Amino acid sequence: MSAMDVPEDRPQGLAQEQQREQQEQERAARAARGTANPTLTWVTLALMTTASVASLRAAPTMAVYGLACVFLYIVPAIVFLLPTSLVSAELASGWSGGVYRWVSEGLSKPLGFLAVWCQFAMTIFYYPSLLAFVASTIAYIIDPALAANGLYTAIVIMILYWTGVWVSSRGTGTLAGLSSWGLIIGTLVPGTLLVVLGLVFLGQGNPSAAPMDAANLLPQWAGLASLVLIVNNFLSYSGMEMNAVHVSSLKDPPREFPKTMFLAMGLVLLIFILPALAISWVVPADQLSLTAGVMQAFDAFFSYFHIGWLTPVAAVALIAASLGGMLAWLAGPSKGLLLISREEGYLPPFLQRLNQHGIQQNILVTQGVVTTAIALMYAFIPNVSSVYWIFSVITTQVYLIVYLLMFVAAVRLRRTQPDHPRGFRAPALPLLCGVGLLASLAALAIGFVPPSQFGGGSVWVYVGIVGGGLVILGLVIPVAFLVFRRPSWRRTAPDTDADTDAGEGRSAP
Repeated sequence: MSAMDVPEDRPQGLAQEQQREQQEQERAARAARGTANPTLTWVTLALMTTASVASLRAAPTMAVYGLACVFLYIVPAIVFLLPTSLVSAELASGWSGGVYRWVSEGLSKPLGFLAVWCQFAMTIFYYPSLLAFVASTIAYIIDPALAANGLYTAIVIMILYWTGVWVSSRGTGTLAGLSSWGLIIGTLVPGTLLVVLGLVFLGQGNPSAAPMDAANLLPQWAGLASLVLIVNNFLSYSGMEMNAVHVSSLKDPPREFPKTMFLAMGLVLLIFILPALAISWVVPADQLSLTAGVMQAFDAFFSYFHIGWLTPVAAVALIAASLGGMLAWLAGPSKGLLLISREEGYLPPFLQRLNQHGIQQNILVTQGVVTTAIALMYAFIPNVSSVYWIFSVITTQVYLIVYLLMFVAAVRLRRTQPDHPRGFRAPALPLLCGVGLLASLAALAIGFVPPSQFGGGSVWVYVGIVGGGLVILGLVIPVAFLVFRRPSWRRTAPDTDADTDAGEGRSAP
């Protein structure tokens, strides 16, 4: 080798060395998180993300508006789903660790903890509502009268949640398979069947129950109520960024995670829009049940085509989808909360312990205690629906804080770390973040508008309850963790429940 060759070879050798060091750091990071080997494909992660967002449960709500449901889904998709998906794709392709890493790098570590806490806290009331739908669907198979039985609903909620905790405790591989297959069997297949039956139904010359002409492309404007309707659909897309915490489980995160988000985004739109249209074709709006509308449509189509025996099969499929969605939500937020708590000591040691599969079982169990209490309230407290609605609004408001922080952090990271390696760069990032930020603020403000479920109660009482809940759940509790945390709560090395217990002189369970 001549002397003149050295200057040319040195940068190449240095680049290779830096690449090797980066790969070692990535392997070490995955090992610290219990994912030393890639465990997910990008398609599997896209299905997990879709399962955590999309569902046929919301289809009857939009089917009431017929062809206008396309507008009601497309507008929120443009101003909320698109910014959320593209921005989170850039952030995840540049910074592993989910929303905590994004916000802590862009803003500060305490705000990062606030973001991941709000992401986790939102699920507190998500599980009971989701599992209550499952209970009513099961009742549709066994005895429809059970759907109105509070004790039955509470028992089903508790059994299914604790079963989900057990499944989640077996590890990410089991969880990914079940949630992905739950999406395929319980959402994609029934949704496709519903749309195909609808198209055949119309193709045979049957009239649509809802008008399908251009005059019905836009919903009738009814002032604030119309605005509430559009903004509420923003929240249908929440959760697209949640499974970014699993990005380190991909083989090539910078390249694969953006593909994951785009595939999930397309699937979510198709799942929301097409089944809603199919339902509107066969079930008149004045006869449509917002809770059992999907089964009404299947019933009508199956009866028309003389295949009524498929009705229970469709119900079982819908149950599978809901349970798959629950498993996806169990995996994401709690894992994100665990990872940053072990690194920074935000939670007490009891909540940081892992089982032998490296799963945050104690966090899931603690959350299960709260879920059980809510289920018992659902069973034994009369007229709990209005109170439950308020709690659901509070947790939704709390979740919007995640998006506010995420959009601000993304803009700041572009400004402060423009040269940081990113596998994907969102086009027109400041514009995307500005639109997403305004959409999130609009949704946050609309949450303080009393819904019909509140009845004739005082507006100021409603605003006080929602505002107070938002402050307590979204500010007081996370600030308390930050104030009372101790240096000894940090876990600098990965361990399991057995390791932790052994270190503390206890026997492993």
